[in-house]
Amino acid sequence: MKVSNMEKSKDLERGLGQRHIEMIAIGGCIGTGLFMGSGKAISLAGPGILFIYALTGFILYFVMRAMGELLLYNLEYKSFVDFAEDILGPTAGFFVGWSYWFVWIVAAIAEIIAISGYISFWLPNLPHWISAVCIILLLLTLNLLTVKAFGELEFWMAIIKVVAIVGLILLGLYLCVTGFVSPTGIQAKVSNLWSYGGFMPHGVTGLLAGLQMTIFAFAGMEIIGTMMAETRNPKVMLPDAIHKIPMRIMIFYVGTILVLMMVTPWTDISPDESPFVGMFSLIGMVSAASIVNLVVISSATSSSNSGIYATSRMLYGLAKQHHAPAVFGRLSSHKIPSGGIFLGTGLILSAALILTNTQSMMSAFELVGSVAAIIFIFIWSMILIAYLVYCKRLPQAHDESEFKMPLSKTMPYVSFAFFAIVIYALSLSEDTRIALYALPIWFLVLGLIYFFKTRNNPYHQKFVEQFSEKVIAQNAAAEEYRARAR
Repeated sequence: MKVSNMEKSKDLERGLGQRHIEMIAIGGCIGTGLFMGSGKAISLAGPGILFIYALTGFILYFVMRAMGELLLYNLEYKSFVDFAEDILGPTAGFFVGWSYWFVWIVAAIAEIIAISGYISFWLPNLPHWISAVCIILLLLTLNLLTVKAFGELEFWMAIIKVVAIVGLILLGLYLCVTGFVSPTGIQAKVSNLWSYGGFMPHGVTGLLAGLQMTIFAFAGMEIIGTMMAETRNPKVMLPDAIHKIPMRIMIFYVGTILVLMMVTPWTDISPDESPFVGMFSLIGMVSAASIVNLVVISSATSSSNSGIYATSRMLYGLAKQHHAPAVFGRLSSHKIPSGGIFLGTGLILSAALILTNTQSMMSAFELVGSVAAIIFIFIWSMILIAYLVYCKRLPQAHDESEFKMPLSKTMPYVSFAFFAIVIYALSLSEDTRIALYALPIWFLVLGLIYFFKTRNNPYHQKFVEQFSEKVIAQNAAAEEYRARAR
């Protein structure tokens, strides 16, 4: 059937190229979790935090591989919410979609809180709410542009992150090789990694304590799964972006933290500020500290920008599935879901204004980051559950996949065990335990909305009937396929 021009204009524009996808993927998961939260993580776990960063990245790589295989199984999927709904049912799609929207709102609030703290490095007397309002207005403007313009801007902001991190690593290695001694008498050397209480000064307890900030640092990696509808060639772009995840983890997370603790002993790293800015201040390079602070601000702004992008597209998809008001499913003349953008920035602004006026910026950041970390764990777990059901119900599609998840029979369960350890770790601290109490409240609110609104929607009832029929047919086909394979 021929599609009219008017119908085409109602679709999201495929304006994102390969370089946009790669850099937005980097931009989404390199923000305050690394630049600010790493200071707290290091103070809790010491040099052993390197192991936690590497392990978390290893686990999440397999989560991304599962997501990639599912998205490429059906190119009609616009995000992982689509395959959650198609494979697990409409209830799963509703909970995953709204949870992902909510978690990026929470994550963006954390980024704005951190940005306000960074700006106080230069303007200590400037009220935090002023800087928060200015940044959010900037983000609103950026997101109302065409997706191609958004991708271009995000590309260059992410480039700044990459160049800065590579520069930090090279400078740190240079200081170690030359044996640089700071004004406080600290020499940059590799042995700083174990000379201050050992590699794991706080033992396993310290490693568990550092998990929350580490999870939040990696949050956003799955954002590439929300871009399927706006990429030019998803069959090529998505696998390429996922294949590069291990290299990025080793460079951007393990590499930077490794060099940081070689130049600055972990005992001298403040948990209440960016360790990257603090490192240059400690060694007497104040001008370099200002440059790094600028980079950190642009990095957090970029990550917030990616968050608003993700929430608006997620809300657009929910509206198309009749899980959200229809107004959020409309596009502007630039083919942008502006309704979702205005709602997201409004919520971020209201919450950030409250939290940036608290006495402890780091306490607010840690609380918000803990809530985000728990919900991201839920999202990643749902991706894996959908993957396991897909393998069972659609074995032929799994066997014939060109982007099959490695170790598909074991890694989902290893990942679940790791996530359970993270939840246990969050329960050990009073500060992060509050976030665990917030999660049931969120699901209760979603459940009530779903029960009283969505389930009575005629579209929803029809979808449930079709889904049940589809599951029966798929199970029968799966049994037949396995019988032929025996």
